[in-house]
Amino acid sequence: MSENTPASSSASAASAATPASLGLGMALAVLGAFAFSGKAIVVKLAYRHGADAVTLLMYRMLLALPFFAVMAWWAGRGRPALKGRDWLGVLGLGVSGYYLSSLLDFLGLQYISASLERLILYLTPTLVMALAWALRGQRPTRRHWLAVAVSYSGALLVFGREMQLPHTAGTALGAALVLAGTASYATYLFFSGEFVRRLGAMRLVGLATVVACLCCIGHFLITRPLAAAAAPAPVLWLSVLNATLCTAVPVLLQMMAVERLGASLAAQIGLIGPLATIGMGVLILDEPFTPWLAAGTALVLAGIGLFSRAR
Repeated sequence: MSENTPASSSASAASAATPASLGLGMALAVLGAFAFSGKAIVVKLAYRHGADAVTLLMYRMLLALPFFAVMAWWAGRGRPALKGRDWLGVLGLGVSGYYLSSLLDFLGLQYISASLERLILYLTPTLVMALAWALRGQRPTRRHWLAVAVSYSGALLVFGREMQLPHTAGTALGAALVLAGTASYATYLFFSGEFVRRLGAMRLVGLATVVACLCCIGHFLITRPLAAAAAPAPVLWLSVLNATLCTAVPVLLQMMAVERLGASLAAQIGLIGPLATIGMGVLILDEPFTPWLAAGTALVLAGIGLFSRAR
């Protein structure tokens, strides 16, 4: 078995980097986490202007499409052309990893708070573990089960509290949609390893996201009249913000951070994501900050932290 695991690559990258490079890498990872966290806030703001999930997703992916197309072209320069199996893999990963997961996530955000959505998304590693157990026979350890119990108890604590708030009739549906989207993205992560080794991470992300962008645009054209694209000006500006600052920019920031810190350390810094979403939700969306939310978030972060340390 190769010793080039995320943890070891993170350690080697950190040890080889200068203090200035480490500081820059940490700053990039923090900025990327904050930028990604703003996605749910922007979507919730757009919903206040009467936008629907399919139209919002279409605009996000339409505006982000040039960035990911350039990424795929840049990463593929001088490399062998994709074979038929590679194209099938890119197609499947694009549909599961970015199209379905984003669609279900946007639909779920119509019913639940940005804070709860973010906590559910952070359960992704546990779903990857479930796939590894079901499809590859990789049995979880006791430390894994402890991490699962801690993280899910936190998410259920916040979910239960949100169910008790007024005007939350669709909370269960929204949470189920976001969890389904999280499972779709976990499927992408589980099956992407083989293609990352063959194509490279940047090339795969670029190609798979281009596929997802085309799927989202096609979904809109099939299910909505063209007149539905005439969204109010605030929705258009929020979509520009979502496509750039909350989609394309954080992808670039995270890649630069991983280059300087390694994947494991960059991912650990990314755990500030739920805290950033909660803070922006309270300040921008006037979402309530309660002891239940604080306790649930602490449990989810503790559980994912335990999970990352379980070999």
